[in-house]
Amino acid sequence: MSEERPPLWLESDPTPGRQYGDTAPPRRDPALVRRPNLDPELLADQVLSGQRGGIARAITLVESSKPSHHAVAADLLRILRPHTGGAVRVGITGVPGAGKSTFIDALGRRLIDQGHRIAVLAVDPTSAKTGGSILGDRTRMGELAQSERAFIRPSPAGSHLGGVARTTRESMLVLEAAGYDVVLVETVGVGQSEVAVSGMVDTFLLITLARAGDQLQGIKRGILEMADVITVNKADGEHEGEARVTARELSIAMKLINSDPKAPRPPVLTSSSLTGKGLDGVWQAILAHRAALEEAGELDARRARQQREWLWALVRGELEDALRASPGVSAIRAGLEADVESGELSALEASDAILRAFAVDAPGLWPPHRRH
Repeated sequence: MSEERPPLWLESDPTPGRQYGDTAPPRRDPALVRRPNLDPELLADQVLSGQRGGIARAITLVESSKPSHHAVAADLLRILRPHTGGAVRVGITGVPGAGKSTFIDALGRRLIDQGHRIAVLAVDPTSAKTGGSILGDRTRMGELAQSERAFIRPSPAGSHLGGVARTTRESMLVLEAAGYDVVLVETVGVGQSEVAVSGMVDTFLLITLARAGDQLQGIKRGILEMADVITVNKADGEHEGEARVTARELSIAMKLINSDPKAPRPPVLTSSSLTGKGLDGVWQAILAHRAALEEAGELDARRARQQREWLWALVRGELEDALRASPGVSAIRAGLEADVESGELSALEASDAILRAFAVDAPGLWPPHRRH
C-alpha cells in the first residue's frame, strides 16, 4: 500500500499567504470567511431552488434567538420577499383530541395527489418549567412526512404571541419562497395561540369532535367568532350520526353569535380523517372563503393589517428580549419578585422600578442586534 498523503489545500483557499500544495490545514481568519450557513445570498439561492437542507437552515436562522443571527435573517427575508405571498395560508386549531395532526396528514396527502406542494408549521407547546417542547408532529403525520412534496416543520412555541412561535410568520415566507403553495399552521389549541394564528393566515379552520350534548361548552365564543370554516371531525362509524348532530348545533350557535342576517357565517361541515369522507368539502370551503376575500378586495387588505400587527408584535418581542438582557433588571429582579410575593411591595411599584432600571441600561442594549 502506498503511504497516505496529507490533503493538499487548494489555491482557492481564501486565507492570505496560503500556497497551493501546502499540507497544513489552513488557519482561517473569521473576519474574512463567512460561514456558508449564515450567508443570506447562498441560503436564498438554496431556498428558491427548493433544496430541503437549505430550507431547513433558513428556517432555523429566522427562528434563532441569537442577536448575531437577526441581521442575517433580515437580509435573507429581504431577498426572498419578492417570491412570497402566493400560497394559500390556512390556520388550523381545535379542541384537544379533535385529531388536528391526523386531519392535516390526510388532507395534505389528498392535496399532494392534486398536484399541490404542502408545508406544515406545527407549533408545539413549550414547557413553562423546562423550556422544552415535544415536537412530535412528524410522528402524527407519518405518511405526509415521507412525501418529497411536503415539508413539515415542528416549531417550539416559546414565550411570545400567546404560545405561537414568534417567527412562524418568517418561516411561512421562507416556505412560500421555496414554492410551497399551501401553508398549514397548526396551533397548540390552548390559550391565545388561536388569536395569533388567525392574524397570520387567510382562512382559519376550527376542528371539533364528533360528539353531541355539552360539547359546545368546551368551545370558547371567541374561537367561534374567529373561525372561517368549521368541521366536525371523526365523523365515521358509530360517531357519524353524532357528528351531524354536533354540526347542526354549531350552525345554530353561529346564528346566535351574530344575529345580522346579512353577515357571512362560516360553513359547518363534517369530515373523517380515517375514511377521507368530507375532506374535499372542507378544502373547497377553504378555497371558497379565500375566493370571496379576493373578490371583495379584502385579501390584500387583510394581509396588510396582518403586516401592521406583525410589526408591533416584533417590537414587543424585541423589547421583552432587551428587558431580559438588562444587567440592571437582572440585579434587582429576584428582590423585587420576593417583595411582591410577600406583599411588601405592590406589582405597580415593582414594575416602575424595573422600567427605571431598564431605562438606565437601554442606551447600551438597544438596538440589540442592528449592524450598520
